[in-house]
Amino acid sequence: MPKKPLPSTVLFACTHNMIRSPMAEALMKSMFPGQIFADSCGLSAGVADGFVITVMDEIGIDLSNHEPKSFDDLEDEFFDLIICFSDVSYAMALDMAQSKSTEVEFWPVYDAALASDNREERLTAYRLVRDAIAEKLKDYFGSPEGENK
Repeated sequence: MPKKPLPSTVLFACTHNMIRSPMAEALMKSMFPGQIFADSCGLSAGVADGFVITVMDEIGIDLSNHEPKSFDDLEDEFFDLIICFSDVSYAMALDMAQSKSTEVEFWPVYDAALASDNREERLTAYRLVRDAIAEKLKDYFGSPEGENK
């Protein structure tokens, strides 16, 4: 089945811009460099998450300079597609997309912030979230050029 044409701009949104949305932004940029403008935000900015930095570094993506931001911090409010990871960000995105030709999707992905306080269990949860998002991106957009998966 052919995939949809790639959007020019994608926003990933969540409750806080700490775990799922920055992972998705970084994965999209890594998978489709120079093809799709990707950004991320949350209802509130939150704070940078060290576990995110660790699990993304494991796959060669540096998120150490990620600065969480909110919807209000966005430089532009027009995106071809907004992908939301929480109910509250989905509601905000639908409101933002009114009267624009923006498609809004809800992707339920586990919130790793709910994981155990045990370091190894938490890292495992973050890896599962990272990998789930990567698979959803591949399923939705297709494999990047030159990848045989």
